[in-house]
Amino acid sequence: MRRTIGFIVAAIGILAYATLLLVGVPSLQLDDLELPVEHPSNDEQVNRGREIYIQSGCIYCHTQQPRDVNFGPDQERNWGRFSIPADYVGDRPHLLGTMRTGPDLHNIAARQPSEDWHLIHLYQPRAVLPNSVMPSYQYLFTHVNEVPLGSKEVNVPKNWLPEGAKVIATQEALDLVAYLKSLDHTYSVEQDSSQMP
Repeated sequence: MRRTIGFIVAAIGILAYATLLLVGVPSLQLDDLELPVEHPSNDEQVNRGREIYIQSGCIYCHTQQPRDVNFGPDQERNWGRFSIPADYVGDRPHLLGTMRTGPDLHNIAARQPSEDWHLIHLYQPRAVLPNSVMPSYQYLFTHVNEVPLGSKEVNVPKNWLPEGAKVIATQEALDLVAYLKSLDHTYSVEQDSSQMP
């Protein structure tokens, strides 16, 4: 019986120690971080788009954490400056991602600022990037014969459209693009080693 109690106490102690090291200490280190002044602001549409980003599973193929030149070739890939912890202040949940089937999106708005490009890319990725392996997200669009007043028509190349159809973006597609266009962290930061991810 004494051995069992000792084992349980030791297990609780190890768990508490690991929690302190892996959760408590990093949390204390990050508590004082402030959002950089030039950090892109979030508005209601951007926040809705962020939810669609999560629901659509974009995080399974895209990261949002370009690395410093000492940790990988991300800078050579033109993915923008490396990320710092302050870039993620207020993000819940964090969308760092772990897989890079597609490119890192931390600075996609700087690389592709065009709303039209993003809409066509979501409707049919291979219409703008012939070798893309990204699935199309056509459920975010509607086919119509005539474009209703006030709707956003997407100028998809005709060879990717059903005959005679026109494509309009749903509000969800516009929200998602607004979120992607908010991903611009190209403002300069001090290269403080304490800010390295």
